[in-house]
Order: sequence, then structure tokens, then C-alpha cells
Amino acid sequence: MHDTKREEVNIMNLEGSKTFSSTLTIFQIGIWWFIVLINLGYIMVWLMMPTNTFFMHWLPDIQAKTDPIYFGKQGTTVLVYTFPILLMASLATLYHHLIQKASNHSKVGLLKKASWRKPLLVNGPLGIISKTEFSFIIMFVLLLIWSLCSYLHGMFENAALQAANEREQVWEAKLENSALALGLVGNICLAFLFFPVSRGSSILRFFGLTSEASIKYHIWLGHITMTLFTAHGLCYVTFWDKTHQMSQIFTWNKVGISNVAGVVALLAGLAMWATTFPLIRRKFFELFFYIHHLYIVFVVFFVLHVGFSYSCIMLPGIYLFLIDRYLRFLQSQQKIRLVSARVLPCEAVELNFSKNPGLCYGPTSIIFINIPSISKLQWHPFSITSCSNTDSDTLSIVIKSSGNWSSTLYQKLSTSSPPSHLDVSIEGPYGPASTSFSRHEMLVMVSGGSGITPFISIIRSLLFKANIEGGKTPKILLICSFKKSIDLTMIDLLLPASGTALDTSRLQLQIEAYVTREKQPPSNDRKLLQTLWFKSNALDEPISAVFGQNSWLYLGIIITTSFILFLLIIAILTRYYIYPIDHNSDLIYPYFLRSILSMLFICVSIVIVATFAFLWNKKQNKALKQIKNTSTPTTSPGSIYNKIDRELESLPLQFFIQPAKIHYGERPDMKKILSDCNGSSIGVLVSGPREMRHEVASICTSCSTYDLHFESISFSW
Repeated sequence: MHDTKREEVNIMNLEGSKTFSSTLTIFQIGIWWFIVLINLGYIMVWLMMPTNTFFMHWLPDIQAKTDPIYFGKQGTTVLVYTFPILLMASLATLYHHLIQKASNHSKVGLLKKASWRKPLLVNGPLGIISKTEFSFIIMFVLLLIWSLCSYLHGMFENAALQAANEREQVWEAKLENSALALGLVGNICLAFLFFPVSRGSSILRFFGLTSEASIKYHIWLGHITMTLFTAHGLCYVTFWDKTHQMSQIFTWNKVGISNVAGVVALLAGLAMWATTFPLIRRKFFELFFYIHHLYIVFVVFFVLHVGFSYSCIMLPGIYLFLIDRYLRFLQSQQKIRLVSARVLPCEAVELNFSKNPGLCYGPTSIIFINIPSISKLQWHPFSITSCSNTDSDTLSIVIKSSGNWSSTLYQKLSTSSPPSHLDVSIEGPYGPASTSFSRHEMLVMVSGGSGITPFISIIRSLLFKANIEGGKTPKILLICSFKKSIDLTMIDLLLPASGTALDTSRLQLQIEAYVTREKQPPSNDRKLLQTLWFKSNALDEPISAVFGQNSWLYLGIIITTSFILFLLIIAILTRYYIYPIDHNSDLIYPYFLRSILSMLFICVSIVIVATFAFLWNKKQNKALKQIKNTSTPTTSPGSIYNKIDRELESLPLQFFIQPAKIHYGERPDMKKILSDCNGSSIGVLVSGPREMRHEVASICTSCSTYDLHFESISFSW
């Protein structure tokens, strides 16, 4: 009797769950299409901007219908340029929140078809480019060409009349027009420049992108932007020199363009640009890092140069970046509980942090960490090697000694007297919107050196699925290349420090390890791995998302509320103070003063709303957040730290049924390996040096015999 009632209740719950899931799916699709329509409309605005139709008809009509008493002349540009993108960002946060609640990752981005993600270009300046990325790049390049040609065509038509009125030669008038057109096109690049560096961007995730994968576009957008702005400045300097108006460089007009502000912005931009080239960035990374903070000077003086009203074209990307940057700042103020560290003989260290059990992240995610005892300013990204399913209380990363910062950390932990406690701050985790590794029949993972780190989280995730969820997992072929045999100890990190209760035999894993610079195994196979346990601090906290499980919802509230607060402040100030005195003449309150006030109010609005949301969430979850200190081994409970040395086998991964097969003095023949793989769907994941990624991508692109699906995995160590 009771069993029958229980079954009826279960059936009703299942039906209710299905109904709720169906409702969420319909709502998600509706939001998805609404965002797409807004995006298409915004693209139309960009296409029409260079035309006379837009500036002589559309924009004046909108200005006539908006009330300048509350927002002044900037009200129209905020409505046309800023509002649509912020609306998209807010809707995208709701979209991601619903997906998270429904646990449905089937529709995360706009374009997820495997055929569109296949590499199209391999050896270009942007690296490996998929068909989807290539389509967006072509559209953006065409937009730049169209805008430049349209601006020049419209301006050159009136060049003769302009030259006559200004008593100039026609070529001088065209030079001035060209300078203006170059600046206007440079503004288009600047409008997109900050989107890729917003790590928690809802818009990037909506398009199936991550900040880490999109950073190459930030680099190239920066190059194009500074090329156009430099040409813009040089053309104006040449024009002023030929027309004997060099004093124009130092003008600061109350109305219109302030040239001296533009000079300051250009100089700041050139200083940043000079340190971004690979030769300088790699050799003098700290110089690049510190000089790049001049972006604050660049943005402020750019706004003062063109006025806040026109800078609303670039405002959405900067606005979302400011929110993201401030939320990262709030998260970084928390000290994180570092539980233990595994020091490997290959000059690598695995750090294990305490984690809030509610924090979930996908394989291949990364976090940024800061250790004040090494550097108070430097933040470094690292791939997460743990899996949030198998490691519910800990989060792990692997750091290979390669630069000054990582070498200092390794030396600290590998000494005979390592520290008993380390202060650590983190930002993240950040990762892909979803992973679809299980959809393949076989996975081929190709790594070089420390590129194995993101694959550790994938293997642990698939191991969990094979044991707990009971789902079918693909066969795994792990091909890892190392320079020396001592680096083989990296393979031992495939399982967590505490081991695992999961049945590893359920995972079909084959490991092929290649040692390229040694032709035979070393005579001494005994390798020691050192495990350190750290003392806890009362102020330390486990890693958690900024707003817990409702991070997307809170982000949407912050974007919407802060923007509304900004509009209210501007409306009140304009209506009851500026307009009664100035009447939008810009004589008493000129462009630069209004621009300063607008920038200040944006920052104040973001800080107020984000801080309130952060403190409110912290107060609500205070009772639920408990620091979970992993106890040290009972053999020495009173010690400050414990060192556990254990011998590693020459084949460190003795836990799996099939041990690693090691090849000495050779490199993997990827073409032969991939051609020998059998399956209707083979996922090829590559993480390692640029040459390796390009080689494998070329093979996958040219091979038509098998269904190879290439994906380049970003890794940081």
C-alpha cells in the first residue's frame, strides 16, 4: 500500500519536473531569440552609422523625440548605442541562470554544430580559426572597410566646398577628412576592445566563447585600434603643420573636441602598444603588466577628447568590463584556505585549496591566483586539475616552475623548512559554457609538457560519470610528450592526492608517453614526491563563487540596477541643477565637466550596487559557509606541517588497468596515430605548444577518412 503511494508520488514529481523543464526550455528559447533580434538590430545600427541617412534623418528624429531636459544631448546616444548591449547582457545572464537551474547544456551558445567548429585556418596570425570565428572575422573586417569607405565618400564630396570656405587646398581638406575618418573607424575597434577581457561576461558565454579563448581578438583589436588612432593623429599633425595651425594640438575646447586630451590618450595608448609585441612581452612581462594599467589614463582622456555623448558608442564594453573588474576585486579580498601541496621532482607543485561544496565548474576551467609573499600585484592563471564532482571539498591546480614567480613558489615549498601557511587570493573559476566530450565515441588527448593539466580534470570528470552516473564514456587515448623522464611524474596527478574510491577500471584509458630528449630510462628510477599540509587561519575561507549558485542572476541584477541608478543620478542632476542654468548650451557646464561627472557617476553606481549585492549575499550565506579544514595525518597531529615521501614507480600511474607505455627518444607520429583511430566520432583535444596544436589541427582539417573533431584547449601553468 505504502509502496503504491510512493510510486504515485514519484510519478507525479517526475511529471511535474518534466513540465517545469519544458516551461524553462520554452522561456530559454524565447530569450535566445530576443537576444538574437537585438543583436541583429545593433548590427544594423553599425552598418547605417557611416551613412548620411543615419546622421541626417534617423538620429535627428530620435533626438527630437527624446527629452533633453533630463539627460541632455547624451540621452540619445545612451539610448541608441549603450542600452541595447546592456539589455543583451542582462538577458544573457537570465538565460544562463535558467540553463543552470534546468541543468540543460544542450543550448548554450549560438552556434554549436561540430561542422562549424572545425578548424578552417591553422597557420594564420590569429592561430587556429574555426568556421564560426572566420565568419565573424570576415563580417567585422567588412564592417571596417564599409565604414571607412562610406565616411571618406561622404566627406570627399564636400571637400572642394570645405577647402573654399577654409581657404585651404583641396588635398589639405581631404587630408583633414581622412584623419577624421580614421579616428571614427578606430572607435569601432575600441567599442569591441574590452569585451574579450571581461572574464565573467554573459555575452561571451552566450556566443559560446570564453575570455581565455578570446584574448587573441583583444590583442589584434588593440593592434588595429592603435594603428588607426596613430594614423589619425599623424594625419592631423601633418594637416596642422601644412596649414600653420600647430597650436591646435594644445587646445581644450569647451564645446566639441579637446585636442590636448586626445594627445594624452594617444601617448598612453602608444606606451601600452609598445610593450605588447611578443619579443618585449615575453622578455619583460612585468614591464608589460604594469604599463598596461595605463588603460585607465587612455579611457579617461579618450572620453574627455570626444565628449561623453559620443563615447557612449564605446561605453557598453567598458561598462561591462568595469563591473567584471570590480567583482573580481571583491572576490580577491578574501583569503583562501590552502590545504596541502604536492611537490613533484620535475619542478612542479600541485596546490590543493578548500572549496565550497556548492561551487561547480567544468573541466578545463582556470583560476587566477595571487600570493602576496611573492608579489602583491601579480596575478597568474592556472588550469584547474580537480573535478567538482569527484573533489567536492577541494580545488587543485598545478604550477610548473618556468618564470621568476613560479620558480620562487617552488623554491619556497621544496626547501627543508617550507612555510606552515601561505596567504593566497583567487579570482574565478572561469571556464567554458559547457563541455561535450562525452558525445564522442573516442577521445584523443594530445599534450606537450604541462599541457597535460587541463586533461587531468577531463579524465577525472569522465571517471565520475562512468562510476556514479553510469553513463557511457568514450575511449580515451592520452598522448603526452615530455622533455625528460622526470617529467613523467606529472601523470601521477591524474588522481587526487587523497586517492579515489571510484573504480578506475570502468574508464577505458590508454596512455602513450613520449620522452623526447632521453633515449633510455634513467638508471635510478626512485623518485620522491613530497606532500605538505598547511595550518589553517581563522580568516581563511573556502573558494566559492562571488554570489554562490546564483551568480548569473546577481550579475544581471547588478548590470540592470547600476545602469538605472546611473540614469537616475544623471537625470536628477541635469533636470534640477544643470538645465535650469545651462539650458544645454554647454557654456557653463562644458563637455569635459559633464564627461568627468558622467564617468564618476558610472563608477559610483557600479560600486554601490555591486558592493550591496556582495554584502547581502555574504550575509545570507554566512550561516551556510563553513571553513572545512582537512585534518592532518594522525601520525603527527601536533606538527606544523607533515612531509610524506613515497616512492613513485617508473610507471607512476599504477592505479589504472592499462599502465602507461613510454617511448624514449622519439616524438609521436600524430598522422599515423590519428589514422589508426577507429570510430564514427573522434574528439581530438590538443593542449601544448603552438607548433603541436597547429600540426594536429592541420591533420584533422586535411583528413577526410575519419570523423575527427578538433578542439584546442587553453592551458595555463
